[in-house]
Amino acid sequence: MNLVIGYGAVAAFFVALIAFLERSRRAGQDITEYAVAGRSFGSWYQTMSFLNTWLPGTVFITFAGLAASAGIIGFYWVPYSLLTLVLMHLMARTVHDWGRRWNLRTQADLLGMRYGSRPVRVVAALIGVVASFPWIVLGMQSLGLVFSYLSFGRVSPQAAIVIGIGFLLLRQIWTVRLGMRGIVVSDVFQGLVAYGLGGLLILGLIADLLVGGHDLAALPAAYFTLPGPGSPEGALYLMSLILTGALGSWCWPDMFVRFFTARDAETVRRSAVQAAPWLFLFSVALTLLALLAGSVPGVAEAPSEVFFLLAERGGPFVLALAGVVVLAATMGNVDANFQALGVQVSQNLLPVRDGDSDAQTRAAKRSVGVLTVLAALTAAATLHTGAGLVSLAILSYQAICQLAPALYLGMAWRRGNATGAVAGMVAGSVTAALLQLAHPVSVPWLAGLTSGVAGLAVNTAVYVLAALLLPRSAEEQARVGNLFARPRSLGSQAPEPTNA
Repeated sequence: MNLVIGYGAVAAFFVALIAFLERSRRAGQDITEYAVAGRSFGSWYQTMSFLNTWLPGTVFITFAGLAASAGIIGFYWVPYSLLTLVLMHLMARTVHDWGRRWNLRTQADLLGMRYGSRPVRVVAALIGVVASFPWIVLGMQSLGLVFSYLSFGRVSPQAAIVIGIGFLLLRQIWTVRLGMRGIVVSDVFQGLVAYGLGGLLILGLIADLLVGGHDLAALPAAYFTLPGPGSPEGALYLMSLILTGALGSWCWPDMFVRFFTARDAETVRRSAVQAAPWLFLFSVALTLLALLAGSVPGVAEAPSEVFFLLAERGGPFVLALAGVVVLAATMGNVDANFQALGVQVSQNLLPVRDGDSDAQTRAAKRSVGVLTVLAALTAAATLHTGAGLVSLAILSYQAICQLAPALYLGMAWRRGNATGAVAGMVAGSVTAALLQLAHPVSVPWLAGLTSGVAGLAVNTAVYVLAALLLPRSAEEQARVGNLFARPRSLGSQAPEPTNA
């Protein structure tokens, strides 16, 4: 009976989601409709789309597990998440206006246009795809935990991972068919389940812990210390985590495309303001729940399973709800990654003729489908090597941050050039990779800086030196000046707004 409750809850959620998605279907997709949903969504859709992409299922597993096992350092993702929204508000005008003005659809499109360079587009696209792929595979594998717990011991962990992969593979049928409009619409449904019902569930579990005597006083003193001078991690370790988290936020292709799906820049800014309190309350509540659970028997042995262990105490229906919550969060992130990377590959890495919208749409759909199959095969082939994939994913985060100088400085400073952008991205990525392999946690002889921050320093230095030392032609100065000149008629170029 418990198996029916667990898997039945997943089936009910999936049927409701597909019914919700089919209502959003539109005929006659061109590449702009498929890639960025016609730049038509309002702030509510943008807010839920941001949340369901930024908060993947791993926040209930890896992030909660860190707080359950190590204490208050688990809160480090709260400040960098809020800084992400500050960057979103600051970047909205430039990114959205450039996207609409030049019909940009991906992050690599924007970088290639800013520097007038095909190599910049290709390097940025490759970094985005290679860095994001391990996280898609981990997302598929993480669903194994959901289907394992919801089987109530009837399904082995390995079989549960296979079921999770199959479930996400089935879901991608609608990702390929409906494109970005389907992603954004599904984000509303999935977000309400993951962070609405999930938030209420978290509050209930916190109350249960407090009533049971599992308060902060029951935790060891080590839970309330942070890395600092003299610590094994180094004095600058915590700062590095927050810095790479914030700067890397808009370097992920699936995050960046959120700028292009809004109807205007003010919509993006409003969604940043709307998301801030929701994100703050949810992230603090989830981390506090995991922290309080540090004194619960069994959590220390399996901290990454803390959310399920606590829900299991409430019986099969509470556990089923917890499973659906994690499922909804995971699907939002994985779906967005597949869609963004598929379009990025077709737009920037495949020889598809510009201007042929039908061919571009077909190429994007094929790319999403191929990436889905590759991710499923990789996830199935690495069932027993999860630790290696986690290490690769950590390395990929240090790599994705290397887009930051070319991206942020490129939008704020006219002097940057294509040579500096490419050389900086390559030098920063190589530096980060070598240091990460030698020092997986932090670099001791850099006072605890992570490999990503060290790579960013090299990257930025190369970018700035190239900007200051290399000459700029009059033609290049005029081209960049035209980019930064905001036309008065920009608003009149917008398509007719819709609410999906």
